Amino acid sequence: MTELPIFDDDDVNRLLCIVAHPDDMEYGASAAVAKWTDQGKSVSYLLLTRGEAGIREMSPEKVVPLREGEQRQACTIVGVEDLEILDFPDGLLEPSVELRHAIAKKIRQFKPDAVMVTNWELKMPWGLNHVDHRAAGIATIDAIRDADNPWVFTDLKDDGLEAWKADKLLVNGADPTHAVVLDAEHVDRAVRSLEAHSVYLEALPDHPLPSDMIPGIASEAGTRAGVKYALPVQIFDM
Repeated sequence: MTELPIFDDDDVNRLLCIVAHPDDMEYGASAAVAKWTDQGKSVSYLLLTRGEAGIREMSPEKVVPLREGEQRQACTIVGVEDLEILDFPDGLLEPSVELRHAIAKKIRQFKPDAVMVTNWELKMPWGLNHVDHRAAGIATIDAIRDADNPWVFTDLKDDGLEAWKADKLLVNGADPTHAVVLDAEHVDRAVRSLEAHSVYLEALPDHPLPSDMIPGIASEAGTRAGVKYALPVQIFDM
């Protein structure tokens, strides 16, 4: 098993996390968020959908406020105050120009040093990836470049949002290149942040327990990095 170098995040002070649904950040990545907010770094979440199609036996009208409430609770657990949820259709997300525009707008508003997403590959260790995860990742890659190009989405510049370059892209759930070192307390808060999605998890009877899943991810990555706990991440210089 390949050893993982430690990611030096000292110069990363503002992080924008972009995912498709409520709960996507809670599959390991929120442990790193707990660490970063403890260190005084600014972390913002941008959710592209409201997750309204995520519970088979419940209507979207009932699901939306429930899942938003669960996400806000999860954010509170790991110290995130800036949560924005867009209204693109759950299950029908596409890497469209409209989606890229919305993401580029948030990047120019928040001015992150790094952007975090979930894996956009079709094949995952657990099976085939969700279409929304794939679309969210591809759109975010393009939007990072769009946000840095003053001649793309010039309406944003007209509104006072100048071009902004995010230097790094961090990918959760991908073949890792680095490890973010974690403490046990960060792992515990990540477990509780996933447990906050209680209604959603109750609808998935075969879902592993967060108290088993999250420490398992962190322990395995920690072993590869020579520490007790870590989050495995794939990192691209943008």
